[in-house]
Amino acid sequence: MRNLKSSGERIVSRDPGRQTAEIHIRVALMNRFSALGTAEIERAA
Repeated sequence: MRNLKSSGERIVSRDPGRQTAEIHIRVALMNRFSALGTAEIERAA
């Protein structure tokens, strides 16, 4: 939630159902970008 608020963007939708969808989309995008930036560690033996 901190990352959602720290982006500085407001929720645009006024309808509660659309607000929920908008937040879900933003969280999914943040999770995707976070996954892209995470290094995969492989064991070298």
